[in-house]
Amino acid sequence: MAGDAVPYLNLITTEHADKYKFAGTVLASVQPFVDITATLNSMTGLYDLDNAVGEQLDVVGQWVGVTRYVSTPLTGVYFSLDTAGLGLDQGLIWSSGEPLTGLTALPDDIYKLLIRAKIVANHWDGSIPNAYEIWNTLLAPQGYQIIIQDNGDMTMTLGLVSEIVNPTFFQLFIGGYLDLKPSGVQIAGYITPSVQAPFFGLDVENSAISGLDVGAFAIFN
Repeated sequence: MAGDAVPYLNLITTEHADKYKFAGTVLASVQPFVDITATLNSMTGLYDLDNAVGEQLDVVGQWVGVTRYVSTPLTGVYFSLDTAGLGLDQGLIWSSGEPLTGLTALPDDIYKLLIRAKIVANHWDGSIPNAYEIWNTLLAPQGYQIIIQDNGDMTMTLGLVSEIVNPTFFQLFIGGYLDLKPSGVQIAGYITPSVQAPFFGLDVENSAISGLDVGAFAIFN
């Protein structure tokens, strides 16, 4: 990154201001230090979670405590014209080095969601209301909504509602990578609607649960 050396050239006294070789010598002397300063000043922005990409995002993940590499390859995420949900603008294009059986390295956009999920989990107070607040802050901009069911036996069930489900995010969700639960509580299962619609439920009408002719039955994953 090139820095601006003009302020230093402006410090040349009038006696030498018209000597282009003198100015060139000063420029050659200060430009490397100006460039280093400009690079250092830019690094804060490069590692900002909103702007970080690639290796910078990997470093942010190390600070937070989560890696882009999943322990078990995510299946059902690669682009396919003959598979519902994996068509254009949905499935991921296979990258050289990835196993054909599944994805092991998360793309930047999904990895950012995982990092944000880890950050909010570290600030969670352990209550269901705060969990909903966190999930909505994290996922609502992405078009997702979470339902939390406390089963009353030290287990809980998580439901995912979305108009368009990213297959990679879906696999992370049912794989337990996005869990937000108190210590000692187990996840009994992950549910999604049988079609892209709210869950079916009686006496409830909101964006996540709806009644007859609107709501869809839940599928355990």
